[in-house]
Amino acid sequence: MLRFLTAGESHGQALVVTVEGLPAGLRVTDKQIQDELSRRRLGFGRGPRMRFEVDEVTLLSGIRHGRTLGSPVAIEIRNTEWPKWTESMSPSPGTPDKVLTTPRPGHADLVGMQKYGFDDARDVLERASARETAARVAAGALAKLLLAELGTTVISHIIQLGDQRAPLDLRPGPGDLEAIDENEVRCFDTDASVRMVAAIKAAAKDGDSLGGIAEVLAFGTPLGLGSHVHWDRKIDGMLAQAVMSIQAVKGVELGNGFEQAGQRGSVAHDAIHYDPTDTASGGFVRETARAGGVEGGMTTGSLLVLRAAMKPLATLNRPVLETVDVATKEPTVSFKERTDVTAVPAMGVVAETMVALVLATESLRKFGGDSVAEMTRNHGSFMAHLGETPSAATGE
Repeated sequence: MLRFLTAGESHGQALVVTVEGLPAGLRVTDKQIQDELSRRRLGFGRGPRMRFEVDEVTLLSGIRHGRTLGSPVAIEIRNTEWPKWTESMSPSPGTPDKVLTTPRPGHADLVGMQKYGFDDARDVLERASARETAARVAAGALAKLLLAELGTTVISHIIQLGDQRAPLDLRPGPGDLEAIDENEVRCFDTDASVRMVAAIKAAAKDGDSLGGIAEVLAFGTPLGLGSHVHWDRKIDGMLAQAVMSIQAVKGVELGNGFEQAGQRGSVAHDAIHYDPTDTASGGFVRETARAGGVEGGMTTGSLLVLRAAMKPLATLNRPVLETVDVATKEPTVSFKERTDVTAVPAMGVVAETMVALVLATESLRKFGGDSVAEMTRNHGSFMAHLGETPSAATGE
């Protein structure tokens, strides 16, 4: 099974991620991981930290001469801003140069201080920061490389930013990611992206922030990932949990999830047809993606569609959010750190990461294998038998 664990603080020396369970023989270079991390920095409306801070990747273990060894892979992402924070974030005994006692509404600050007994919000916010997602993206780069061995491609694009929304009938294909990333807000629709940029500029002028929605698409997803037999094996549940764990994401839907709540069953579902030339689904095809490529907790082999809704960032460029100083108990306004007007384009990249990690994990659960060659053989054998009748497939 594929597992990963991240460590590190926003302004600490480095972020570290350890990925366990990758099969041997997966081709990996530090440039591939660096390229994915660069994508996380994209998007109009990002703050100055994206210009100052560079993600310096070091492959520490688990990879030799460009191939995984089957042992845990450890990756370090150095913080180039660390020299400015050596005193404030020092691991050595001492006291911080400044104590933050005004927790920000909408952040982990206050609840974390109460839960762990801290008197300094920085003890919470440094780990709760979305900077942690850089380590996830590094892990997701490995997951994407593994999925590519099975013919699976995961991309994202922004369909809403603030109150500006792109038409859902214009959906990119697996080869459109470069064009998406070249767009200022990672939107596939040019007209909508112009409106989104204007909305960001208006919010920036007011010192405010914007949320939005990213759509993640997985092409060539193997049929049968997940399971209907236990609640915690359902692929839609795993995807929702993974994407909801991204900082500031407050809603996740598969396919037309929320829209279906107001529809009749006669129009809400994906009709099934038979086409013997469609080998990816065993000949049983769905021409629509209303269910998002998941039925009964399992992938159908159709296009997987997931949407993630991100709230507006709670750290603003003008002090208007009311809070209380936890030391004096006096009313005040929340403090400001360097912030973005919006991070929705970057959130789409992180959502790609989490979807890829779930799909890679479940692919390894289904197809197994100590090496990439063994995993792909097992996948090929499964695909070869998809078109057979149940009796032929089971030998009965």
